[in-house]
Amino acid sequence: MKKTRIIAIEGIDGSGKGVQYRLLRDALLARGYTVATRDFPAYDSFFGGEIGKLLSGAEGTRADQVDGKSMALWFALDRFESFRDYRDGATDILILNRYVLSNAVYQSIRDIDLGKPDIAEWVFALEYNHLGLPRPDVNLVFSIAPAEAEANVGKKGFREYVGAGRDVYEASHDIQARAMEQYLAYAARYDDIAVIPCMSEGRLMPVETIGAAVLAALEARGIIA
Repeated sequence: MKKTRIIAIEGIDGSGKGVQYRLLRDALLARGYTVATRDFPAYDSFFGGEIGKLLSGAEGTRADQVDGKSMALWFALDRFESFRDYRDGATDILILNRYVLSNAVYQSIRDIDLGKPDIAEWVFALEYNHLGLPRPDVNLVFSIAPAEAEANVGKKGFREYVGAGRDVYEASHDIQARAMEQYLAYAARYDDIAVIPCMSEGRLMPVETIGAAVLAALEARGIIA
């Protein structure tokens, strides 16, 4: 039986995942839980570095031009490499900033994916069944207006893999809008997804309010007490 409870933080680029990832870690530590974290893609790893090149288009091939299953393999292998040292039970809780669900979403809503069969089940079979990655107890999807998220991306500043600009997924309004729709569609399909609303009356809610909703969702599912 799995001992470590796994929480995956999910959402479109600029949805506040990084902020909530850190707030959740601090809140759980304050409650006395032992907590580990992992952030994907791991751009300092071999596979993560290659993903960075594809997302930036640095070597002439862009992530949005690669077929869905091939692109999904890069993200899956990045996680596989990271989890080679994973030991279930080493901590009470493991928080993941992006995980398998984001792979299913983003490799199914790019322009070249439109009209093709949904690959969610293929991605889950690849990562969970074939590569043996642990399933999260819950995927927390942050629901935000794409325009608000895009404004947040513009505030990120310099990042090693893409510099001061945006990667090819972040730069596409259509990709971000379709990704948000896909996350919500998957939330209606799979019961391990909890949607965390981030907007109220057309405005982004305070990070503390969103953080409180995260803790309430985890308590409601019995993941934390």
